[in-house]
Amino acid sequence: MNASAPAEGAARYKSGVMEYARMGYWQPDYEPRATDVIALFRISPQDGVDAIEAAAAVAGESSTATWTVVWTDRLTAAEKYRAKAYRVDPVPNAPGQWFAYIAYDLDLFEPGSIANLTASIIGNVFGFKPLKALRLEDMRFPVAYVKTFDGPPTGIVVERERLDKFGRPLLGATIKPKLGLSGRSYGRVVYEGLKGGLDFTKDDENINSQPFMHWRDRFLYCMEAVNKAQAATGEIKGTYLNVTAATMEDMYERAEFAKQLGSAIIMIDLVIGYTAIQSMSKWCRRNDMILHLHRAGHGTYTRQKTHGVSFRVIAKWMRLAGVDHIHAGTIVGKLEGDPETTKGYYDVCRETFNPVHLERGLFFDQDWASLNAVMPVASGGIHAGQMHQLLDLLGEDCVMQFGGGTIGHPQGIQAGATANRVAIECMVQARNEGRDIANEGPEILRDAARWCGPLKAALETWKDVTFNYASTDTPDYAPTATASV
Repeated sequence: MNASAPAEGAARYKSGVMEYARMGYWQPDYEPRATDVIALFRISPQDGVDAIEAAAAVAGESSTATWTVVWTDRLTAAEKYRAKAYRVDPVPNAPGQWFAYIAYDLDLFEPGSIANLTASIIGNVFGFKPLKALRLEDMRFPVAYVKTFDGPPTGIVVERERLDKFGRPLLGATIKPKLGLSGRSYGRVVYEGLKGGLDFTKDDENINSQPFMHWRDRFLYCMEAVNKAQAATGEIKGTYLNVTAATMEDMYERAEFAKQLGSAIIMIDLVIGYTAIQSMSKWCRRNDMILHLHRAGHGTYTRQKTHGVSFRVIAKWMRLAGVDHIHAGTIVGKLEGDPETTKGYYDVCRETFNPVHLERGLFFDQDWASLNAVMPVASGGIHAGQMHQLLDLLGEDCVMQFGGGTIGHPQGIQAGATANRVAIECMVQARNEGRDIANEGPEILRDAARWCGPLKAALETWKDVTFNYASTDTPDYAPTATASV
């Protein structure tokens, strides 16, 4: 790596093209301040492009720079507003890739706006020609910035109090098939799942208001099902009514109708955009509604290891933006999910303070400054036979959603729900008794199935179904030697 000394005085503002490092965007002696926003990028420079110059270019193009020297820099406090690349490390076991640490002054960002934050950090720079690829791996937000956001409107503690459900994961099911059911048939699935023992049922990401089922019909039939299931079981129930729509006006209309029907929760998709997400969060805060976020579309830019945005960053943005639930992976299901990486996502959602944890992809300490926690949601190709793994890996402050693993049960939807409820309750009891559920889990489930026909049928149907493929997004770190005592 080569680094030109920064230009100073008149030389810095001489007209023409100058290396980004010489313009002041590379400052290896810079000590990040407590009020700085810090970003960690994985950069893959084009052949012949120096890593330090590439890092300086990322810093420049995501803050104040352009391709040539401009005299208007002299009209600003340029030293303050320039982002500063201050550290560049080779990525372990990945030749040609570098971790670039970049600090941004807090004044570069509008308070409480994810849209403005992302317009700076990922706005232009991902199309920059001197880079083969660029990935935003992690970010650190100062407490001063965190406090400008409202965060989740409900949070895990208050959600449990509203639902009167404690000591175990919440159980859900996504209605299947995703598309094509009539409103009445859809409502029947909701009723049977909730009556069988689920806490929630859920619209999927792409059910909005199609010709086969208008959104208003779905809401009416679903809430009728919720009320009947509550009366039958004596438990508080809910269904995630997806209010995602073409305009904010449409989404507000749907959310208001859900509120009028007595729903405890509404749902939105990530693809509606950051401004719409924050707007719906504010609406939920005003109306005492739980806000569920389906991460629809995230894989288009979070999955690849060398280019895009890590999901841990999306999780941080969404905690700031203010969602109560977010799909965060299952590890053992059908969707992408390295175990340690996924645990890092859950940490971001639930902890009050995230310490550096390189094995989980967390490069920075993050203080959430009393912001409410987000309830992670595990869904995608999971079934009752994996309950011991899910509880052991993900803990109890999460929602476990079994779509096909409920609705595909050979004895019907209610039986599928009962199988999952018995599986989670017997596993929580075994854990609380001190048993090693990670290793004894299959035996615990078999013992419970002797007294529960639906669970026995579920275990026989799905047996050891797994999706064992290598994860594409795994953390990169190099263990260092420790002194023996």
